[in-house]
Amino acid sequence: MAPGFWDDAEGAQRQMKKIKDLQKWVEDYGELEKAVDELKLSMDFFKEEVVSEDEVDEAYNKVLAMLEELELRNMLRGEGDIMSAVLKINSGAGGTESQDWAQMLMRMYIRWAEAHKYKVAITDLLEAEDAGIKNCTINIEGDFAYGFLKSENGVHRLVRVSPYNAQGKRMTSFASVFVAPLVDDSIEITVDPALLSWDTFRSGGAGGQNVNKVESGVRLRYQFTDPYTGEKEEILIENTETRDQPKNKENAMRQLRSILYAKELEHRMAEQAKIEAGKKKIEWGAQIRSYVFDDRRVKDHRTGWQTSDVNGVMNGDIDSFIKAYLMEFSEEDSQK
Repeated sequence: MAPGFWDDAEGAQRQMKKIKDLQKWVEDYGELEKAVDELKLSMDFFKEEVVSEDEVDEAYNKVLAMLEELELRNMLRGEGDIMSAVLKINSGAGGTESQDWAQMLMRMYIRWAEAHKYKVAITDLLEAEDAGIKNCTINIEGDFAYGFLKSENGVHRLVRVSPYNAQGKRMTSFASVFVAPLVDDSIEITVDPALLSWDTFRSGGAGGQNVNKVESGVRLRYQFTDPYTGEKEEILIENTETRDQPKNKENAMRQLRSILYAKELEHRMAEQAKIEAGKKKIEWGAQIRSYVFDDRRVKDHRTGWQTSDVNGVMNGDIDSFIKAYLMEFSEEDSQK
């Protein structure tokens, strides 16, 4: 209702988004308060032998689940936490074994995202010749996707008896996971057009005649210079998400802006780590988790959290690892 509020359309949209986020907190708190009242009432009814102990337990578990969900979300107060995520997986050295491991991780994250009702889109996929994938890029869209998945940044290590080894030897494989906030129009990122170049190519794989006959795939190259260190690097992004080349270019630009935004966040994390030297054990690209199939064990090296439910983890049940990470590191992340 403020005069001139809508004169600045972008500013108004940012303000409305803040209001929407706050409204969600108020509504969820109201739902929790209502559930607590119902639990108190069920206790009174139990004393009067109107309801059973199982019904009281059900009401209690409902309250506990709602409270834990709110507490977990309350840990996500860092910049970009509320945003969607772009997740990239690269297979490490080791040929077919590592490529198979990269594909297993891709499936794990897709299963996790689908279980949490996030929208999933594979924007780039390079399949290996024999089995598995060399790399992939996945957009996971929905509130707090980045806040949860930022815990996955780093190198993931697999130890198993390889099905690709004739001697049945125990093999160790690596794959790296990189997660960045998927930026939207509310985040201002400067991209210098003079440093951009484009290539087009025919998309590979299944998808009908149009996929292989039309150059709908795009390859973006951006000559980036780190403003803090002066180091130069070429950022390479490929997008084959749709058959529409302009749409793929738009998606590639969005991913570029996400990477540039993540680099800025990474710099802030590094600066904070210097201040709190020894307090936090996190390095971008460091080995973070081991999956030992034979011993039925998955262990996170940063938090010490582990589980024997290997099958559950590979089917996307990684919430316990995410929660352990947030419990230990969220307060420090929120200060960056």
